[in-house]
Order: sequence, then C-alpha cells, then structure tokens
Amino acid sequence: MKLFIALLISMSTSFASQTLTKPTIAVKKKVDFHMHEKWQNVLDTHLIRRGNQTFFNYKALKNSNQKTFNEYLTLLSSIKKKTYDTWNAEQKQAYLMNMYNAYTVKIIINNYPLKSIKDIGSLFKNTWKIKFFKLFGKETYLDYIEHEILRKDFKEPRVHFAVNCASIGCPSLYGRAFTAYNLEKALNAAQKNFLENKSKNELSKDGKTLYLSKIFDWYGGDFKKASGSLKSYLQKTYQSYGKDISKANIKFRDYDWNLNELK
Repeated sequence: MKLFIALLISMSTSFASQTLTKPTIAVKKKVDFHMHEKWQNVLDTHLIRRGNQTFFNYKALKNSNQKTFNEYLTLLSSIKKKTYDTWNAEQKQAYLMNMYNAYTVKIIINNYPLKSIKDIGSLFKNTWKIKFFKLFGKETYLDYIEHEILRKDFKEPRVHFAVNCASIGCPSLYGRAFTAYNLEKALNAAQKNFLENKSKNELSKDGKTLYLSKIFDWYGGDFKKASGSLKSYLQKTYQSYGKDISKANIKFRDYDWNLNELK
C-alpha cells in the first residue's frame, strides 16, 4: 500500500512539473513579441508595400501625436545591459534590428521634410555617426548598433537585408517586427525580397551578368566570411530560388539614396 501511495505522489509531482513548464515557454514567446508590439503597430499604420518595395509614410507619422512610437522608443532605450546579457542570440538580434530601424525612422521624423537621409549629416559627421538616442544608458548612434554590435557579435550577413537606411536603394523596411521566434524566417524573407527586386538585383536573361546592389560591394567581406566568397554565397542562395548564376559576371549598380517615402 505504501509503495502504491508513493507511486501516486511521484506521478502527480511529475505531471504538475510538466503542466507548469509548458506555459513558461508560451509566456516567453508572448513577452518577446509584446516588447516589439508597438513597433508592429507603427509598421501596420505607416508602411505600404508595392511589389518588392516598401514605402514609409513619414509625413503621417510626423503629423500624428506619435504616442505609440515614442513609447516604443522609450522602451527600447530603457533596456539595461544586464537584462540584454540574459537574452539568447535571437532575442538580442531582434532587439537591435528593430532598434536600428525604429531610430532611423525617428531621425527622419526629427528632420522631416527632406529628400534623403544623407541630408541630415554634415561634412564632418554623417547621419549614422550622430548620437541622438540611448543604448544601455549611454548616448549612441546608428553605426554603433550595426557595425560594432550586430556585425561583430553575430556574424550574420543577412543583417544587411534587415536594417533599413530609409532609402530606396536599401533592402525594404521589413513589414514585421523582428522577434526571437520569427527571426530566421524573417531574415530569409527579407533576403529573398531584396534579391528579387529587379531594380536592385537582377540576373540578365542570358545568365551572363548579375547586376547587384552596392550593398554586396560595400559588405562583400561579410558574405565571404559566411561562404568563402560573395559569388559562393549568392550561388547557393540563388540556387535555392531555382536560378543558376554560376556563369554570371557581377556588376554593381548605383545606389539610390532618395527617401523611401510614401507619396
């Protein structure tokens, strides 16, 4: 009888442990999305997709009370380094990519109207070096997020398809807030969307020339580190889309710095 009772207690404890574990995972997913929910609201309200290109309605956001947007920015800058350090790699990347994109929109709004993000900077300091927001309690700038953290810490070449410089030449601003749980799918989708945008990247009909965005020229080293060479990275990627670029010579296109503004 004692053995039977002990067995029941053991089974009950095991069952309770299992039922407590599952909601914990769900809660983590909810918290991760909830952190970036306000950014999703901004994207849903102000981002418009036309083909492979997205356009942002800066004018509408500028003329709104920006409550949701500013609350999100405040949340991003309130994160402490010790909290960030407890996150996994996916959570960190999602946070930093969203932060980069949101604060890029912020610097445009602060200086709107303008024709290009490059109009904000000067001969002595370009736009991406201007300190105008806080990260981990310290004043910082957009280049710091991209080059000093994202590229150095994660060695993820697809980051170049995720961060947006508010220009037509950039990979389109992605329509979903990045989270730890959609990151892989989102990065692949952003990459595919960019490579299939024929105004930026296009394989000639005879397959002999691959016209590429200057992004692949500027950051070719990141793709080389990932696959041995830029051509190798693109060969594998295009092959997954059913295209053969093995015989193509690469030519880089001019970059369009005009604002990705909805008109």
